[in-house]
Amino acid sequence: GSTLLAIKGNSFLIKNLFQSMLLAFLIISIIMGLLFRRAYMIIISLIPNIIPLLIAAGLMGLFHIPLKPSSALVFSIVFGISVDYSIHFLAKYRNELIASNDIKNSIINTISETGKSMVFTSFILFFGFIIFTFSSFGGTVILGTLTSIILFIAMITNLTLLPSIILYINKNK
Repeated sequence: GSTLLAIKGNSFLIKNLFQSMLLAFLIISIIMGLLFRRAYMIIISLIPNIIPLLIAAGLMGLFHIPLKPSSALVFSIVFGISVDYSIHFLAKYRNELIASNDIKNSIINTISETGKSMVFTSFILFFGFIIFTFSSFGGTVILGTLTSIILFIAMITNLTLLPSIILYINKNK
């Protein structure tokens, strides 16, 4: 019946969400490895991007938001944009590090230059997605609300946690 079909459809959605996220992690790890040529940079770049996804899952559980196609899209959108923030930050950091060879100043310069664009982009995306909350369709409201909140969290983790991890790993060097 329709109940069995809904259960199978939901389990199919969850299974494919995990598969696509694992594939995304793998592809992004390969790209980060090729871009930065350091194994620890892969881990550094993924940690601030996993946290927003965990918070999204936590918010969905807290507010009893079911995993449907509209709410599953949040994970892909947020992960893609969050990784983009990390790539911009780490690429600028690498250029600053090559220019000055000073980790602390490289991070400060990266935050002051790339951080501004990340903040502006986040605010534009936040207000762009928050518009969806005015929809009369529940799935669109959930998509807009969750994406807006989690993109803001992704910006914060990439501007605070990412530099902190870099400084912590490089403190002995």
